[in-house]
Amino acid sequence: MVIEKKINTASVNLKSLDPLDHGLELLHFGFRGLTVAADRFLETHGLSRVHHRILYVIARSEAISIGELAATLGVSNQALHRPLSHLFDQQLVQYSREAGRHRFKLLALSDAGTALEAEATELERRTLRDALASTDSDGQEAWRRVMQALAEQLN
Repeated sequence: MVIEKKINTASVNLKSLDPLDHGLELLHFGFRGLTVAADRFLETHGLSRVHHRILYVIARSEAISIGELAATLGVSNQALHRPLSHLFDQQLVQYSREAGRHRFKLLALSDAGTALEAEATELERRTLRDALASTDSDGQEAWRRVMQALAEQLN
């Protein structure tokens, strides 16, 4: 039997309309809890979670184009334009052009972008590490399976 503890994170009293509503709330508020420290850090640099996701993907990709970045993030090139331009302006992201593919900008992080991404991501890792430490290995594996099943919905 699973005991569901009601979370008190909404500014209003949320009522369940379906048995799965509690799980949806946990996903929503859990993600906010995961990112809150990183979001606060990014805000001090005039950046947001969107900027962090861009930096995160570029840091883990080799020679990624703007189109590939947009596809990976699940957004349009137009939606990517403003935050990516901001990262260029702050000199956190740079680009080069590949010989033979002059139309494509290949993105990379500057040294400052690498350092900023690493710090924001480490804040999220710490939060996730602490949360996972609150359960045993079976619970951690169950969580990973659920997250994997949700991620597979993207395919």
